[in-house]
Order: sequence, then structure tokens, then C-alpha cells
Amino acid sequence: MADKQFDVLVIGGGPGGYVAAIRAAQLGFKTACAESNPYADPKGEPRLGGTCLNVGCIPSKALLHTSHLFEEAEHAFPTQGIKLSGKVSIDVPVMIERKNKVVDQLTGGIKGLFKKNKVTFLAGHGSFEGNGAGGYVVKVGAETVEAKHIIIATGSKPRHLPGIPVDNKIVCDNVGALDFDSVPKKLGVIGAGVIGLEMGSVWRRLGSEVTVLEALPDFMSFADVDVAKEALKVFNKQGLNIQTGVTIGETKVSKKGVSLAYTDKDGKEAKFECDRLIVSVGRVPNTDGLNAAAVGLNVSDRGQIVVDGHCRTNLPNVYAVGDVVRGPMLAHKAMEEGVMVAEIIAGQAGHCNMDTVPGVIYTSPEIAWVGKTEQQLKAEGIAYRAGKIPFMANGRALGSGDPTGFVKMLACAQTDRILGVHIIGANASELISEAVVAMEFGAASEDLARICHAHPTLSEVVHEAALAVDKRPLHF
Repeated sequence: MADKQFDVLVIGGGPGGYVAAIRAAQLGFKTACAESNPYADPKGEPRLGGTCLNVGCIPSKALLHTSHLFEEAEHAFPTQGIKLSGKVSIDVPVMIERKNKVVDQLTGGIKGLFKKNKVTFLAGHGSFEGNGAGGYVVKVGAETVEAKHIIIATGSKPRHLPGIPVDNKIVCDNVGALDFDSVPKKLGVIGAGVIGLEMGSVWRRLGSEVTVLEALPDFMSFADVDVAKEALKVFNKQGLNIQTGVTIGETKVSKKGVSLAYTDKDGKEAKFECDRLIVSVGRVPNTDGLNAAAVGLNVSDRGQIVVDGHCRTNLPNVYAVGDVVRGPMLAHKAMEEGVMVAEIIAGQAGHCNMDTVPGVIYTSPEIAWVGKTEQQLKAEGIAYRAGKIPFMANGRALGSGDPTGFVKMLACAQTDRILGVHIIGANASELISEAVVAMEFGAASEDLARICHAHPTLSEVVHEAALAVDKRPLHF
């Protein structure tokens, strides 16, 4: 006999898990959420929110904001007539403490949401034990729980490289990169993905000499080619030393720093020394300890739980969402999947359109996209028209002192339906939402071209890009 019984048990308290639990409870299910406490608060109590709230999306944005203000004060203020007496300096411990307070507030807020929605929080890692009379039997800490429906949302963990041990002091993954106690004079970053570029940007702005080493031959090969070219140009100008086509060799770590041998894209051997090293080479699904074999849960060779388009596993009434399944490892994608699954359990038509999940990099300028890239359309043989407008032609961007970048819109040559939108520039993370809504409703570029946009706003560049698809921009 199980200690506790529920209609729905969510294993994992990250974005996908806690949102799934809340939605299931809203739909009338007796719901519990199990979290194994990998991120304890200062009192040792478990914190919800997963990687995103504790050591990912939220704390990194707090540091990005602080470092952006620091760089603005150093370089942008004088150009706008703002004078500061004395040299601008950064108090790193204060910056880190502010970041921690933001994390504490949000993670504590989830506990409040659980209480409000009557979700039972179970401290402990959920591990399958087998089948019971009322569903699946799961061990959570010292308790045995039985639930008819299971939602697995155990997230992901950083991928490490062999021969480069991570101690999160000298050699760091995303966790340690958020907690430096001082600005390193020389910082190395392995991997030019989202985490590498964001963390590299934070510490470069604060004074680090940053070198980014990327194994792939092309920079940001996942992005639209025009965006990648612009981003590389801007980042190099800012001072990020980005090298692609690199093969990492022997790495030596001491208390003083890291000595790293590598081969560059031309096959030339080189050596790099830094005070600290960030390893950001992707993430892997966190399926350890689930005891999937106990119930016959299908897990791929890559550690992903195998699911269909509605996040159903091979087992009846067992679902999986977020980083632990196929698709981009993004918090907002996990949340949408969590809502979808809860609604499917309730007999509703849950929905998560993978074609309209936006991607964002919170560097400066920000980079955001949704849908197909131009190179994808070419590879798939899809005829398209493109409209591309720079922020330099926008009054709000010029007035704000940051006219870097552009908006690029791709539409079907036959139907004019929007196929992709790619933005590099200030507030791209916010501007992309208009494109997401348009694509979700199957809009044409002409639809956006006919919508009145407030003036002066950055959103007018989206409007102009839509007009440019039909070769009739008004301000460029």
C-alpha cells in the first residue's frame, strides 16, 4: 500500500514540471510534484524552478543586465552627455548577491503558487518501482507514492568534456559561471552556443579578456546565415575573440588557472592560458535514477525519453516534457508541453506547435528567431521572398543610441505565408513575439504590413520588413 495516492504525479520541479503540476491541479486533479533538491536554499530547504530559475535563464539575465548597465555607464553615458566623477567600478559580490535575491524571490514564488493551486510538494527524487492497483508506484525519498498519471520533467544537466574536470571554481559549467567572486583577467569559453556567448558577454563587459573556442567550423550555424554573420562582426568588435573549427587538446588545471592546447581551423597547433574556463558544450537529458527499466519506459541511446508529438511515452498514462525529450532545450517549450500534457490528461485538445517555438540569445545586441532560416528553405527547395530592414533606419533605435542589427522576414513565394523571422538588435527577445503570434495564426507578410504599428517604436522595423517582402518599404 502506497503512503500517498494522487491522480497526477510530476517528477521534476523545473519550468516544465511545476507548470504541468499547476495546470493539472487547476483542471481538478489531485496533483503532486516531486523534486530532488539539487538546488538547496541557504537553509538547506529544497527549491523549485529547476536549472532555469536556479542556475540558468533567470540568474544569467540578472548578471547580463548588471553588466550591460556597467558597460553603458563606461561607454554610452559620455556620448549622451552624462558625466560621472571618477572611474566606474563593479562590486562583484554585490552583483552576485542581487542575482541571488532575484532567484530566491522567484523560487519562493513557486512554492506560493503550489499552495494557491493545492499542489502537494514532495521533497525527493522520483524513481519508478513498478505498477500498482491504482497506477504507477514511485519512490520519492522515504515515501512510496502511487499515481494514475505520471509526467516526467527531470530536465537536463551540463555536458562535460573528457579530460577537463569541472570543479565550478577554476573550470566551470553554467553553475560556476554565475558565481565568480571576481572578474578574471583572462577567461576562456569552450563552446559558442547560447550559454557560452551570454556568459562570455557578462564577464567581457566587466573587464575580462575573453576567448571563445568553438569546435564547429561555422559560427552560430543554428541561426540564419545573415544573423550569424552580423553577430560575429559585432561580437568581434566588442572584444570577444571567437575562434571556430577548434579541436581541444591537452588541458592542465591548477589553482592559478588553466593551460589549454588546441588545434585551430587551419590545423595549426596553439596554446591558450586563462584564469578561469567555462565549458559550455551543450546539455544532456537527466534520466539518471528514474529506474525506467522497472516499468519498461523507452529511453533512447542519447538518454532522451522517447515520446510522440503529444509527449506520450510508450507507457499508458506516462508522459515526458522539456529537456528530457526531443526538441530544443528551452524553458518556454517545456512550459507549453507541460500545459499540453495536463490538458490532454483532462481530455482536452492540448497543443504545442514546435514550428513556432522562438529562440533567443540575450547578448547585446539580442538575437531572436522563429521558424525557418534562409539556408533551411534553400535546402528544402521552398521558394520564398525575403524582406530585410536595418535598425539604423528606425528613429527609436537611433534615439536610443543602439541602431545595431536588422529584422529579416521570410515568406512563401506562392502564398505569402510567413515562414521565418530573424532579428538581431535591441529588444529582439520582445519583438519576436509579434512574429510568433503571426505564424501561429498562419499570417502572411501582407497581414503584418497592413497592421498599424506605434511610432516611434522598434516594432516598426518588423513592419518595414514585412513591407520589404513585397519590395515596398517606406523608410528604407
